[in-house]
Amino acid sequence: MADLRYKPSTTVAAIIERDGLFLLVEEETPEGLRLNNPAGHLDASESLVQACARETLEETAFEFAPRALVGIYLARVQFPESPARPSGSDISYLRFAFCGDLGAFDAHRTLDTGIVRTLWLTPEEVRASAAHHRSPLVLQCIEDYLTGQRYPLGVLHTHAGVYDQQQRT
Repeated sequence: MADLRYKPSTTVAAIIERDGLFLLVEEETPEGLRLNNPAGHLDASESLVQACARETLEETAFEFAPRALVGIYLARVQFPESPARPSGSDISYLRFAFCGDLGAFDAHRTLDTGIVRTLWLTPEEVRASAAHHRSPLVLQCIEDYLTGQRYPLGVLHTHAGVYDQQQRT
């Protein structure tokens, strides 16, 4: 019998605000151009904080140092059938959203495949563009950030076995 265990995709997202504007990326998806927070999947051998810093750099060319956890989010996204997704798909995402310090910009860095551009938007512009968000979590994370929701990074623990193959049990 197949393993029917529920396994959401683990993702990270950076909620980056500067002078009242939020940094988003416009990216190509099977559903067309969509807006997203700088975000991506957790890779093997990295912590959630490391994944967030890496994804932000890859998608925006900005260094990013997460300083607080904004929230942990679970969302189910059902994609309709399309040429890009012939049988559609039903994916759940477990997202860890972080805020922190925006660092240096590398103007010579090539952005990840699929990233068209970065944008700085006001909260009102983010709300008005909700129909073009890649995920329903894009706006929710920003709204939670705006209310001041923050948790210390100490609530997260990464066991050494994540980094060291010999310590995995």
